[in-house]
Amino acid sequence: MKLAVVGGGSTYTPELIDGFARLRDVLPLTELVLVDPAQDRLERVGGLARRIFARQGHPGRITWTDDLEAGIDGADAVLLQLRIGGQAARNQDETWPLECGCVGQETTGAGGLAKALRTVPVVLDIAERVRRTNPDAWIVDFTNPVGIVTRALLQAGHKAVGLCNVAIGFQRKFAALLGVAPDQVVLEHVGLNHLTWERSVRVAGEDVLPKLLTEHADALAADLRLPRHVLERLGTVPSYYLRYYYQHDAVVEESRGKPSRAAEVAAIEQQLLAHYADPTLDEKPELLSRRGGAYYSEAAVALTSSLLADTGDTQVVNALNNGTLPFLPDDAVIEVPATVDATGATPLPVRPLEPLYAGLIAHVTAYEQLALDAALHGGRDRVFAALLSHPLIGQIDRADRLTDLLIAHNREHLTWA
Repeated sequence: MKLAVVGGGSTYTPELIDGFARLRDVLPLTELVLVDPAQDRLERVGGLARRIFARQGHPGRITWTDDLEAGIDGADAVLLQLRIGGQAARNQDETWPLECGCVGQETTGAGGLAKALRTVPVVLDIAERVRRTNPDAWIVDFTNPVGIVTRALLQAGHKAVGLCNVAIGFQRKFAALLGVAPDQVVLEHVGLNHLTWERSVRVAGEDVLPKLLTEHADALAADLRLPRHVLERLGTVPSYYLRYYYQHDAVVEESRGKPSRAAEVAAIEQQLLAHYADPTLDEKPELLSRRGGAYYSEAAVALTSSLLADTGDTQVVNALNNGTLPFLPDDAVIEVPATVDATGATPLPVRPLEPLYAGLIAHVTAYEQLALDAALHGGRDRVFAALLSHPLIGQIDRADRLTDLLIAHNREHLTWA
């Protein structure tokens, strides 16, 4: 079995490699190719990847290349983990929206739209090359904004499933609080990528979410940076991205005058790359946990294995709605538990959603549709429409100003600008 990781020079990659090594019985790789235009990163990340495999006794072969066609040739699955423009572009996404009193975040609001505009055309070009080179290969998308990017891939007819680590992160958190194994915890996870709620948490068929909220509300609220009473009143556990909606103005005030998360990550990345260059290092360093992406490897292994081995098990993924949430169009991409097999991901039925959740999901879905239109076809008017439609923006003057800032900061990545 051959896998290719596009964006393989990412500092995330050793997390993925560690998962491949530990879970080799689940996903028996024979060859892994890291693909990235940054040769200097590839050498460091690839060298560490080989040492991790060697330390854990994995017999698979690891190579790396900056030639996309060569890397994906013969691959059974291609994992996408791209960041177009790098941390520098992310830093812009997290700063210029603040000038207009809007949250600066890499996947939410105006910054998220900028990332989508930079990313969707590149991902579609890669996917088209995969289709020409190896039409049977699955594409697993971990590239943000996952919902919009996955929708673009599926709309273009590619064999793709989107993946995020929020659900598996909650599963592991809840399991630790309850003192049970993670695979005993079943989530009723529903929404869109980076806009989800845990509506129930089942262990041995029993919903233990009320117990979690009674006994561990303070710990959960602290992790989410939300007041405890919000969780108690909702009776659900929202993802931490909901803070950008529920406490938008407070987040904006906190962000002003502080280093961006991108600046923090860029500093961590430089330290990680120095570690990776150490020829004696043969395991992922502890510092990597501060980079983000916890449990990404486990989720990626599980999803890829299910697609290639036709297991038909249940996983939380990003897939076409197809009537699952009746208030959304069929071609919307939702993040819910789904049956995963050789045909792809089929969402499981979802209990009717309360208006508090359905309304916001419908609103953001409309934005995502307009965002994808802007990413595919370009033009100031499309960018403006997407920004105006976003529930965190929604004002003409603000959307106009944000449109000008977005284009100015991303001109080198926008062929139409």
